[in-house]
Amino acid sequence: MDDKRNWITALLLSAAILLGWNFVSEKFFPTPDKPDVTKTVAGTTAAVGPATADPALPGQPAAAPGVPAAPAMQVLRPIETVLAEGQRIPIETPKLAGSINLVGARIDDITLTKYRQTIKKDSPPVRLFAPGGTKAAYFASIGWSAQGVAVPGPTTVWTASGTRLTPTTPVTLSWNNGAGQNFRIEYSVDKDYLITAKQTIANTGAAPVTASSFALIDRLGKPTDPHEQTSWTNHIGPTGFVDDKSEFDVDYKDIDKGEAFKYGSAAWLGFTDKYWLAAVIPAKGERVTASLAATAADNYRALFARPYTQIAPGKQSSTTSRIFAGAKEVSVLENYTDKEGITRLSHAIDWGWFDFFEIPIFKLLDWLFKQVGNFGVAIMALTLIIRLLMFPIAQRQFHSMAQMRLVQPKMKALQEKHKDDKQKQQQELMKLYKDEKINPLAGCLPIVIQIPIFYALYKVLMLTIEMRHQPFVLWIKDLSAPDPAHILNLFGLLPFTPPSLLSIGVLAVILGITMWLQFRLNPAPADPVQAQVFKIMPWMFMFIMAPFAAGLLVYWITNNILSIAQQQYMYSKFPALRTAVAK
Repeated sequence: MDDKRNWITALLLSAAILLGWNFVSEKFFPTPDKPDVTKTVAGTTAAVGPATADPALPGQPAAAPGVPAAPAMQVLRPIETVLAEGQRIPIETPKLAGSINLVGARIDDITLTKYRQTIKKDSPPVRLFAPGGTKAAYFASIGWSAQGVAVPGPTTVWTASGTRLTPTTPVTLSWNNGAGQNFRIEYSVDKDYLITAKQTIANTGAAPVTASSFALIDRLGKPTDPHEQTSWTNHIGPTGFVDDKSEFDVDYKDIDKGEAFKYGSAAWLGFTDKYWLAAVIPAKGERVTASLAATAADNYRALFARPYTQIAPGKQSSTTSRIFAGAKEVSVLENYTDKEGITRLSHAIDWGWFDFFEIPIFKLLDWLFKQVGNFGVAIMALTLIIRLLMFPIAQRQFHSMAQMRLVQPKMKALQEKHKDDKQKQQQELMKLYKDEKINPLAGCLPIVIQIPIFYALYKVLMLTIEMRHQPFVLWIKDLSAPDPAHILNLFGLLPFTPPSLLSIGVLAVILGITMWLQFRLNPAPADPVQAQVFKIMPWMFMFIMAPFAAGLLVYWITNNILSIAQQQYMYSKFPALRTAVAK
């Protein structure tokens, strides 16, 4: 009867974990989509509405002149059609391609030439910015507000001094309001993702002018992919470093409620996706106010504005705004933080509370990749390094296990003697451990240490662009995505995708087998329920881990193989342990 009860308990526990994990993993450990369906950033929205609207500048009147006004509802058109209209200044850098729209001086056409939408060879580059009037409208604007004088707006046609914007050829846009005020925007761009805009207003009129400048990011809609949603482990949506802290608490749904989030200071702010960031950045140490708000239904804006200043006749006033539009590459973000003084732009990647541990793991993995040229091999090398560092701990673990097996006859005798008095049985076991100088928890220490390492690697695989679309070998074309070789659909031959609970790939099966072999080498637990659970656990973990990124499974499989090898070595040092296992 006890055996039946134990089996039923073990099966129920296993079923609860297996079935409940699907909910827990989606909430706390979201997994990426299949590698061949990675969406463009700008192409994930389909809301129809104005691409811009007119919120109040922070601390300014609601109808501040010069801020883009909300246009009437419009029919959305293809991006290619809109880009073919009007006059544009091409943007050409090693990592960016696109153009500046001379109507409104908007930066509304940016593609990331280094990154593709999918893993297919003919896949187009990722599009970040798209012009207004398209379903993917997403762009940056800079401008002025002024009291009593005309300022350039979203329909203003600017005159350009150059023919293209490159790291070596800046471009100046100019416009005169016909009343004595000349406006200039001097655009420059670096080799990565930072565009600098020097805004100048020259007052050649007879009276002083009171004006303010601003910069903003407008976005129509939000990502609809379930893996591009905010989760416990990753923030996606409005973000920035505002009021002396990183903003990861405001989501699209918070803004949808109609609340405008205003800040008294900002080092930068914008919108983040898993791999991409668009942000506006004032000059270092500059005093600005900022806001994150919805300008209309499904239209979102990140904006900072400067205080009004008076410009005397014959004088001019210049301010500098910067726009980041690109991939969240760790080294690039750190460079902008350290050398450009953009406070904590490096933490636009939502490392979370354990950045002190996750960032070194990433840097070691990235360094290994640069040495071996394959991220899968780099993960295996990282696993080996971790195992070597943990070797002394593993020695203590096996030594403790050997001692446990040596005193197992005494433990069984105590269990039999006090089988009707569980409390007395536990007291006698604790006394036995003390007398024999055994720590029954020593064997758990390596597992406990593995948890933060596994979590850090999970974050690295999920968040860092450096891991995106990285191949390993054979059918593994993207280590940041799940294993695409599902057994239930005969590795893609059958035209259906198994549900996540049954998406068992080859790597998951290998994981289950290596874990089963590892458990076979361990001494059998004295408790029959534990023994039964351990028999089921490898196959339970096969299901649990199947939807995770292939890189995580490569890590775990490598770790299991190294553990098996280490166990064999330790058995040679502790023959008593091998004898106990054989029994």
